[in-house]
Amino acid sequence: MVDVGGHRLHVVCAGIGSPTVVFESGIAASSLSWTRVLPGVAQFTRACAYDRAGLAWSEAPRGPRTIAQMLGDLHRLLLNAAITGPYVLVGHSFGAFLVCAYASRHPDDIAGLVLLDPPSEWRQVTREQKRLLRGGIQLSRVGGILARLGVVRACLALLSGGSPGVPRNFVKVFGPTVARTLERLVGEVRKLPADVHPIVQAHWCQPKCFRALADYLGSLEETAAFVSGLTSLPNVPLVVISSGDQPQEVAVEHQRIARLSLQGRHIVLRTGGHWIPFDDPDLVVTTVREVVDRSAAS
Repeated sequence: MVDVGGHRLHVVCAGIGSPTVVFESGIAASSLSWTRVLPGVAQFTRACAYDRAGLAWSEAPRGPRTIAQMLGDLHRLLLNAAITGPYVLVGHSFGAFLVCAYASRHPDDIAGLVLLDPPSEWRQVTREQKRLLRGGIQLSRVGGILARLGVVRACLALLSGGSPGVPRNFVKVFGPTVARTLERLVGEVRKLPADVHPIVQAHWCQPKCFRALADYLGSLEETAAFVSGLTSLPNVPLVVISSGDQPQEVAVEHQRIARLSLQGRHIVLRTGGHWIPFDDPDLVVTTVREVVDRSAAS
């Protein structure tokens, strides 16, 4: 647990070597998302994953989240935890946007970038997307109340205990879209090692995680706009990996991001969905190793 000025963030590191690989998770995810990736990377260099403020083991922040506050948290974490650079930053989904923003602010500290399925469909937020964001924020706040009352713990216990009917019927109150989303998320979490499932469950019984999710959803539009305005990234090895189920316009945007570095390239998966660290952890480890080796040779 590392003090970053008013709150503490949780970070886990393994391995030795340089450059240091730092993992940035998706919008509602934590360091646990890298459970199948970090040990492989730690075999050839130093690897660190952390939890953004309010998620998993990290303490809740004071005030709403902005891109400046998120980047400041990461910068102070690296300094105060003595995690020395240069860094290869690996970001998944929303974390890929944060990685790009951090690299643009601290270009001299960056040795390489790996971006896993950036949510480029949010590049120009439509009226419908604004409505979805407002709904997601409201549902997250409701989730915080339900967690405080113990409802989330009861539903998760029924779900993990083989009696999914009650929680499934409960979430249907919020509409079919929410029900499908939660079902999909539960399916993704089950791709993690079995011993991690109870830890994820315990974290999401805490109201702070839902409040943090509401804050990060609230920052999505600002973060996406910042990344969309970038005209270049540091001239370092950069790999953008798109999931196989992305529409063509998203893949095209991923190509544009890859071209922000003269050393960038773009990969499209033949199979697998958005959660690349879960679906193909070996590819992530191999790609990170390639970027680490290329950065050392340059």
